[in-house]
Amino acid sequence: MKSYLQALLAVRTYLLCGALLMMAGSLFAASGIYTFTLNSIDGKPAPLADYKGKVILVVNVASQCGYTPQYSALEAIYEKYKDQGFVIVGFPANNFGSQEPGTNEEIKTFCTRKYSVTFPIYAKISVKAPNQAPLYTYLTKDTGPGIRGDIQWNFTKFLVDRNGNVVQRFEPAVTPDSKEMTAAIEQQLKR
Repeated sequence: MKSYLQALLAVRTYLLCGALLMMAGSLFAASGIYTFTLNSIDGKPAPLADYKGKVILVVNVASQCGYTPQYSALEAIYEKYKDQGFVIVGFPANNFGSQEPGTNEEIKTFCTRKYSVTFPIYAKISVKAPNQAPLYTYLTKDTGPGIRGDIQWNFTKFLVDRNGNVVQRFEPAVTPDSKEMTAAIEQQLKR
């Protein structure tokens, strides 16, 4: 009888621990991208929670890619919508064809001189395994259908609503100033 009660207690404890872990996991997922703090291009901690209440476009960028001219369109839509509560956050990454080999200082200089970028650029990170930044693990694994999946190339874009939820993903060939993307941004800005 004593071993039966011990086994029953062990099962109960196991189930309770499992329930607590599930609740903790759902609390983490519910907070969206606001739980992440990464370094700015200048090396200072820059929490994504600073953008609470804004519509955010998260983009992995590179300076020597065929899609690099998208910096111009990114800056144009940032200028067009920033006063309505829109922000772009760029994450330089050297994961594809070594197309972002520079230091953070070199990347910053390139972005500002060549494309007059004024939207926030973060320090260089990895957007792919095995050294994938936790933000990109979240974006590629913990988001909904049609959004999650490995990053295939530079200039993959994630649209985030005002509550920190990832609502749409755009592959690199979709330009920032395309009708598809601007319509999605405008829809989120109206909410």
